[in-house]
Amino acid sequence: MTQGKGTREGGVLADVSSLGPGGHAVVVGGGLAGVTTALALADAGARVTLLEGRPRLGGLAFSFQRGDLTVDNGQHVYLRCCTAYRWFLDRIGGAALAPVQERLDVPVVDLARSEGNRLGRLRRDALPVPLHLGRSLATYPHLSLAERASVGRAALALKGLDLADPSLDTQDFGSWLTAHGQSARAVEALWDLVGVATLNAVAGDASLGLAAMVFKTGLLSDPGAADIGWARVPLGELHDRLARKALDSAGVRTEVRTRVTSVSVNENGGWSVQVPGETLEADAVVLAVPQREAHDLLPDGALDAPENLLEIGTAPILNLHVVYDRKVLATPFLTALGTPLQWVFDRTEASGLKEGQYLAVSQSTAQNDIDEPVAALRERYLPELERLLPRARGAEVKDFFVTRERTATFAPAPGVGRLRPGARTKAPGLYLAGAWTATGWPATMESAVRSGVRAAAAALGTLGRSRGLLPDFFEEAA
Repeated sequence: MTQGKGTREGGVLADVSSLGPGGHAVVVGGGLAGVTTALALADAGARVTLLEGRPRLGGLAFSFQRGDLTVDNGQHVYLRCCTAYRWFLDRIGGAALAPVQERLDVPVVDLARSEGNRLGRLRRDALPVPLHLGRSLATYPHLSLAERASVGRAALALKGLDLADPSLDTQDFGSWLTAHGQSARAVEALWDLVGVATLNAVAGDASLGLAAMVFKTGLLSDPGAADIGWARVPLGELHDRLARKALDSAGVRTEVRTRVTSVSVNENGGWSVQVPGETLEADAVVLAVPQREAHDLLPDGALDAPENLLEIGTAPILNLHVVYDRKVLATPFLTALGTPLQWVFDRTEASGLKEGQYLAVSQSTAQNDIDEPVAALRERYLPELERLLPRARGAEVKDFFVTRERTATFAPAPGVGRLRPGARTKAPGLYLAGAWTATGWPATMESAVRSGVRAAAAALGTLGRSRGLLPDFFEEAA
């Protein structure tokens, strides 16, 4: 295990149990949920040890090297309404590196239309809700006039739904859209355009509760809520380097390459956290790991129905990475209809590429492609990119590679809400964090950060610390 700031006595990391008042918390997992938990606890005066099995922080939002390129495992974006993730960026000193566009503007290219008539845009005006999207919807070329009118009526009906109504989670979004007059084309060209990227599921496979939350919060709450932000640097710069710097400054002891093998109550009523060759003693433990790993670490009786964690399905995301010898995409990103391609991003500058252009293609709901060989994916998708981007037709492909996250998110299927636990368990001093817990959000960076704040709030009571220093979105997050 990597050495931290403590001393070893008899196989126990002794520094964490003997330094003054306030109690000691161990956070298991160094993704966004775990880092958030650790920072929030440390900011409130607790002593914290963060344990991560990988050699880096960041969970599923990370970077790696491929030759001279710094590559993100997948393209991640957030919205202006993601107040928790924006707090996180501020807290680690990274907000300027992942700015939000001034005003929502999404180019949408429909390859089923003739060249010259393919481009539409989803953008907002500086008007109150719902007028902020009125002009964009009225001129959106990928829907008929009747479909645009029906979309407006459905949006107003969606705005009227009560997100606290548990029955919404038992229904699927696709059936609700059909019942509210949405054609298959409207679902494809608008509702799924947004929903697939945010939920990682098509409308027919998504909980109405989660879908309503996404659309009400992102498009129908505040005029700027859906403005898009993304990292202009590698994700590892934010979620690993800057996060680790913030943890160090807060006094958190961070141990990577350290996999927890068991968590149990000790003879003093506290907690023993076992890692290979070591035991850490703690007053509170937060399991900020994926649901299946949490299930395996939970002691008996910690949850009434621990098997629920195994019933939370997962959904994959496939990312295609293409390096061209020249610039083929003139905008920072675009999305597409009439093609298997979904969202295409320019990652040239962020990756450090000096010549040509590097595009990242993010493919959600990728169940059919996730295990396909690279050669088959190349044969399928490079011609689609040439259809989408005319400049790519004469360009040389310098590199093509694939990253796969087979369990990228939890599946937002109807009924998933009853399976998602809160931060507290029935075992005093043991808490849960992760985007899959009951945050009310789908599996996003925002959900992960909110879960970390919620877990920290719960643990601070055990540690005898005040919640007063928690970020100001806590009441909403809790």
